Amino acid sequence: MRKIVIAGNWKMYKTQAEAMEFLQGFKSELDTTPDDREIILCVPFTDLDLLSKTLHGSRIQIGAQNVHWETSGAYTGEVAAPMLLEAGVRYVIIGHSERRQYFGETDETVNLRIKAAQKAGLTPILCVGETKQQRDAGEIESHIFSQLAKGLVDVDQTSLVIAYEPIWAIGTGDTCASTEANRVIGLIRSKLTHSNVPIQYGGSVKPDNIDEIMAQPEIDGALVGGASLEATSFARIVNFQ
Repeated sequence: MRKIVIAGNWKMYKTQAEAMEFLQGFKSELDTTPDDREIILCVPFTDLDLLSKTLHGSRIQIGAQNVHWETSGAYTGEVAAPMLLEAGVRYVIIGHSERRQYFGETDETVNLRIKAAQKAGLTPILCVGETKQQRDAGEIESHIFSQLAKGLVDVDQTSLVIAYEPIWAIGTGDTCASTEANRVIGLIRSKLTHSNVPIQYGGSVKPDNIDEIMAQPEIDGALVGGASLEATSFARIVNFQ
């Protein structure tokens, strides 16, 4: 059975004080959350250790937003998988569209990062998705299939989460129709060798559309951006009906 994975991606938001304030409101909203969902907060590097210690023993898991493929070296500004593991991290986002767009991430470096994360015992959240131009040109499938083929070389699919994030819907307020997201996620699943890989939808997920999104049979969760920054908002998403 595929598990439900709801992850909040805080991106470059929240100081430690702001993170602790968020937790005060968020944790109290989880008393009635069903046990079948994995809840992850993917936070800035500076928040990892504090939140990991604060949430130790709780049901909330901590995720990072990037990882390097080497365990050490002269890579200024990067962080290695053993460092994340030591900080209590269990998940790591890899290949987010913003990393690809702004920092030159490629399918090949995505693959290296995924394998490094898994070797250290972290579970990668691999992001794939198309731009508006690719969608309009009818290149959705070919582009995503290429991302999967290159990104999943020698990857253990039993320790993996995939997030389908149509780039044109991230932070724009535009949401891919739930039935279309379901269709694309079904196509992604058809290319996997392990049928139980959880596949999330990411792209302007909000409290008012999460129920419709999660009603789709192929969608196993959500990778949530802006709506994960406010405790009540993210709690509503985690507690979808």
